[in-house]
Amino acid sequence: MSESNNRPDAPRAAYGTVKSRAGIAAMSVMRPELIMKSIVPVVLAGIIAIYGLVVAVLIASSLNDDISLYRSSLQLSAGLRVGPSGLAAGFAVGIVRNAGVRATAQQPRLFMGMILTLIFAEVLGLYGLIVALIHSTE
Repeated sequence: MSESNNRPDAPRAAYGTVKSRAGIAAMSVMRPELIMKSIVPVVLAGIIAIYGLVVAVLIASSLNDDISLYRSSLQLSAGLRVGPSGLAAGFAVGIVRNAGVRATAQQPRLFMGMILTLIFAEVLGLYGLIVALIHSTE
């Protein structure tokens, strides 16, 4: 995927991880001592994937033979809530990480600002998880 192309190669959290590769590479060349700080945002993107996994496990564990149309539509709704919100969070986290890691390489004091911005971007996925949990547990 070229840097000028904003379409994802992979869904949700994977997009955030892929998008940050250039920032981490730039960080390792410019400031090798800050490589571990550049890995922290990669771990944060993995949490978005866990949101979808939690909802999938809840839906799969509640499946049985006598499921009603209402219940199945709630489960579909739960999946449709966590999926797009995770995708949006993945886009946001990837963009913030790419810019944040490069900026941190030039000015290490920006690290905490990057982490806070990443948390705000990741909250998009958390909102989807909360709504999906409400839908899947009704």
